[in-house]
Amino acid sequence: MSAAGRRTTVRRRALGAGALAVALMTGLAGCSDPSGTTPPTGAPGAKKPAPAAAPNAPRLIGDGSTAFTGAQPRQPVWEKLKPGQKPPQFVVFSWDGAGEDSQKLFSHFRKVGQKYDATMTYFLSGVYLLPEDKRTLYDPPGHAAGRSDIGFNDAEGIRATVRELRGAWQEGNEVGTHFNGHFCGPESGVGTWSVEDWKSEIKQAKSFVKNWKSNSGLTAEQPLPFDYDKELVGARTPCLEGRQNFVKAASQLGFRYDTSGVNDQIWPKKDHGLWDLSMHLVPVPGRAFQTLSMDYNFMVNQSGTRTQGDPSMHAYWGNQMRDGLVQAFNRSYHGNRAPVIIGNHFESWNGGTYMRAIEETIATVCVQKDVKCVSFRQLADWLDAQDPAVIAKMRTLKVGEAPAGGWATFLAPQPVAPSEPLAPSEPLAPSEPLAPSEPLAPSEPLAGAAPALRKPAQN
Repeated sequence: MSAAGRRTTVRRRALGAGALAVALMTGLAGCSDPSGTTPPTGAPGAKKPAPAAAPNAPRLIGDGSTAFTGAQPRQPVWEKLKPGQKPPQFVVFSWDGAGEDSQKLFSHFRKVGQKYDATMTYFLSGVYLLPEDKRTLYDPPGHAAGRSDIGFNDAEGIRATVRELRGAWQEGNEVGTHFNGHFCGPESGVGTWSVEDWKSEIKQAKSFVKNWKSNSGLTAEQPLPFDYDKELVGARTPCLEGRQNFVKAASQLGFRYDTSGVNDQIWPKKDHGLWDLSMHLVPVPGRAFQTLSMDYNFMVNQSGTRTQGDPSMHAYWGNQMRDGLVQAFNRSYHGNRAPVIIGNHFESWNGGTYMRAIEETIATVCVQKDVKCVSFRQLADWLDAQDPAVIAKMRTLKVGEAPAGGWATFLAPQPVAPSEPLAPSEPLAPSEPLAPSEPLAPSEPLAGAAPALRKPAQN
């Protein structure tokens, strides 16, 4: 598919009438890339991160598409919560697809993140770094080689996307993966893939990042400043499908988290050794249900499958999403302090109203006391730094539930249980008095023994 034709690509064919009805009633659309998407074309417990330093001289990897440049700048150093200490309020803003196109939303939100001291996670689609004339390099499970439901890219789109990825990483943001062809639906979507299929897809997603120079011919460009084999530790699956087998594959490949499910707004737990950092249900102001914390799901509940609905409703719909996300934030912030997980796309659906809603949400929540707007990787780092018993206890708090006695009491150290007193022993029976012993006879001095005392000689 050509770059010019991508704007009209219908990617939500797999949603179907039945699934759409469920989405409208419950808000569980669970999709990450609908029709009309335009792929790229042209706290307490934390020390302040060190300021960004000039990158080291890169050590090129492979064909020079990536390079090792040292530790990533602007990473917080987390500490374990002290007994009775209130946890920070974490908020994660994340982006599916993560490519730079003519809308320039990737570059825009990098600036937003810098303005509000927010790091984010960018889930890169591997085919956004693969030119269309090399599309047959992609061999998707269950589909013909060269097939992709989101198209491929061109040289200028690859150049722009790499530029944004490079800058984003140097600013402390994370680069995850949204895989490649974005196949959805019950017949041949990612939900039908086996563990081995997912391993193949992950391997190919890595390959397109690690070889973008060779594949695109842009050999004079600067490399991405990270080793993607080490950088890639988490993902979100297309349409939130296929999570069960993906998590099994990812756990075998050393991933650290997944964000492909639907959770309640409580503290996370691990699944197959990965932190389950899935999005959660949030209020839809004025409606009697909740929806998933993602721009697409708000859109489906507002304008259905039309990405550009009634223009007179655009402002209202954006405000509805912003207010729903802020309400979800407030119930955590003043309640159980569970992380708030938000997903988005670089899209101008319904006149760009959701992009405005996200920017206003960032401006509202990331500036508040004890709030940490972080990437998924940074959140996983904090969780791993904590006492598992503390995380387990915080998981007992329900959505929006603050500890009844306050955090100082709820997370206070547990008193050591007193040991059982010893049973009184029976008194000893009085013993018979000992008969006086006979005096010892004086012993004879040992022959040749030195006298006990010797008078010092007089000079």
